[in-house]
Amino acid sequence: MARLRDVVVDCRHPAALARFWAAALDGYAVAPYDEAELERLRGEGVEDPEDDPTVLVEGGPPRLWFQRVPERKVVKNRLHLDLRADDLDSELDRLIGLGARLLATYDDWAVLADPEGNEFCLA
Repeated sequence: MARLRDVVVDCRHPAALARFWAAALDGYAVAPYDEAELERLRGEGVEDPEDDPTVLVEGGPPRLWFQRVPERKVVKNRLHLDLRADDLDSELDRLIGLGARLLATYDDWAVLADPEGNEFCLA
């Protein structure tokens, strides 16, 4: 039987989007770069982790991977994350402060977009 391991997000700038989601989610952080990983990146011609084409955010399962793709998002996501918060209004303010954009509000949940426009819900 298969088990969920990772959620992979296509994006234009993996490092920036990984930092947003690491800050947005409780208990998650961008995976640290040790010397072996930095050497691997240099071997691929990447001198700065800010230019890493794939960035890992750890903290659960699932892990979140952000991978660079050349095209921009143009239509609604076929898959999105649903987040839960104890205080909806405070969490909305916090996420917007991190760079999210409020798209719609309902009685007890909201639809937001991350800094690259990927929709997600907060209840």
